Amino acid sequence: MHPKARIHADPVREVDHFDCLPDSLVLLILNKVEDVRSLGRCYAVSKRLCGLVPLVHDVYVKIDRVVAVDGDAEDTLNLSSPKPRNIFSHFLKLMLLTIIKPFHNMRNPNGTGRPLFPQLSQHSPAQVLRNFTHVRNLRIELPSGDVGTEEGVLLKWRAEYGSTLQNCVILGGTRVDRKPVGGEHEPSLEDNGSMPVSFYTNGGLKLRVVWTISSLIAASTRHYLLRSIINDHPTLRSLVLTDADGQGTLSMGAEQLKEFRENQLSASACSNRTQVPACNMKLKYAPYLELPGGMALQGATLVAIKPSPEGSNGSHPNRKEADGFVFGAFDGPFKAAAKALMKRRTYLLEMNGF
Repeated sequence: MHPKARIHADPVREVDHFDCLPDSLVLLILNKVEDVRSLGRCYAVSKRLCGLVPLVHDVYVKIDRVVAVDGDAEDTLNLSSPKPRNIFSHFLKLMLLTIIKPFHNMRNPNGTGRPLFPQLSQHSPAQVLRNFTHVRNLRIELPSGDVGTEEGVLLKWRAEYGSTLQNCVILGGTRVDRKPVGGEHEPSLEDNGSMPVSFYTNGGLKLRVVWTISSLIAASTRHYLLRSIINDHPTLRSLVLTDADGQGTLSMGAEQLKEFRENQLSASACSNRTQVPACNMKLKYAPYLELPGGMALQGATLVAIKPSPEGSNGSHPNRKEADGFVFGAFDGPFKAAAKALMKRRTYLLEMNGF
């Protein structure tokens, strides 16, 4: 009798469906991820992703903390604690710190044991981004706004830059309130469409000048900090630097980035920022504005700024372009505020470069 033979089924080979996806589709997925922390984790998953992550086009960098240039992680400002009232006073002396935890302890999947991003010892976003060689659209978010304001005060700005300032608009208000339900605001006797006399005598004009100068310094400081990132990434087509508070936004498009690379950056002699050119300003004011969503803005002010012709590097925008920039600068109720203020009387101001 022959012993009974046992029949064994061949083991079923599991198919890795991810490996069946073409690289172009994987890159499309990675571009939807954007967040540089998540991309760093993807980088460590496999050799394939290790080769694809640096090729993504869209990258978002969220900066959680800032650290002194000569400090270490122990000296890092903890922004989860009560926010400093005026982080702008530190801004010129700080460098950006980001993306420590997801990357610091990761090792290369090729077995060398070397850190994925050895440049992180300096904690510089510019050096972290050097691992991405095909970035086209870059968005960076700072932990907070640069200009300290009192509680209840509204201050928002948006600036466009090439090698120097091209356009800037500032929206401010001394107080943002909720309108009383069913309540009607009685128009002020001084609100006849002109600037009231009290605006000059009670420090109103001086406050707007402070807002304007502080916002321009904040914008020029951000612009200066971007220079190494722009030079390291010739593929960039869009660059936006904003903050978690939504206070200020600096943007640069493809033509502006090209102009930045072709022209010498004019740095301020007194600090680490780009020099602000001589500018013409249009100031518009309304003592009270009712906004959509049951909001009201007191002391509403709009300042539209553009370089004077002699300081514009030949990129002086026409009126239609400048107005279009103002109308598109803000979202939601603040967009409505800008549109309402654009209908008010215009007051022209001039400012020397600094």
